[in-house]
Amino acid sequence: MNTTFIGLGVAGNFAGHLEQAGEAADFLQVKTVEAVQPKAIFPFYVPSEQLGDYQFLSTYPLSNEEIRFPNDADNLQIEPEIALICDIQYENQQVIALKPTHFAAYNDCSIRRPNARKICEKKNWGEKSKGISPTWIALDQFTAGGILDDYHIACFHKRNGVLNEYGIDSPAVGYSYFHQKLLDWIVDRMNNQQDEGPMNHIAAMLKQADYPPQAVISIGATRYTDFGEHNFLQIGDTSIVAVYNGKTYSHQQIVEMAEQEQFAADISALVQKVI
Repeated sequence: MNTTFIGLGVAGNFAGHLEQAGEAADFLQVKTVEAVQPKAIFPFYVPSEQLGDYQFLSTYPLSNEEIRFPNDADNLQIEPEIALICDIQYENQQVIALKPTHFAAYNDCSIRRPNARKICEKKNWGEKSKGISPTWIALDQFTAGGILDDYHIACFHKRNGVLNEYGIDSPAVGYSYFHQKLLDWIVDRMNNQQDEGPMNHIAAMLKQADYPPQAVISIGATRYTDFGEHNFLQIGDTSIVAVYNGKTYSHQQIVEMAEQEQFAADISALVQKVI
């Protein structure tokens, strides 16, 4: 994967996730038009040497095999998501459109830092702090009726050979904002989100990165199972996120593949060892 993209995430795009993650309080001052509207976008990777206090975001954080355990935290959680790989269109140094070309399973692995000033401070602690599946699935369209509408997001945790469901198996169409509504909202945030509260000024970062041609955008984490909400990653664990066609595979078939850590070729699977 080339490194000239900007990496962005969407916060609060699955009802209940922020509350489970202990992050709802971070967004109390963020005004939204709709109750179900996502709260903000955040950067997890910016290819620039001009980031000042946020220079840590210039370290490429994605891996499809490992998660490197951070030195200064022990409350690390898997965040199972779909990532969209998008082309960015600009006009007069403003983003005018996002064109999704592929999607993939994604782990927005996060440190639970209640005192963090910015969302991004929980997201990139160096190489191998995030995950994207090596299997990207081409999008036919990102509108109602497209293939992504049939996909589900499943998430598992394995420790000492014992597999547990970490995220609630969720349909992609369960996202609060999806399709063009989501893209339009992200474009607006890329242009207009300010450096306020937990948020970063994304337009400034796009400029600092010399207007990257692509974005990897993780569009929000699903809700946790009770196990996922209360269990954190340890060295030696395995994190598994699978994005699969619910018309082709049953949930039980996905569980069986997760047990073996071997998935069919038409599933976007991400299996990462915590090191």
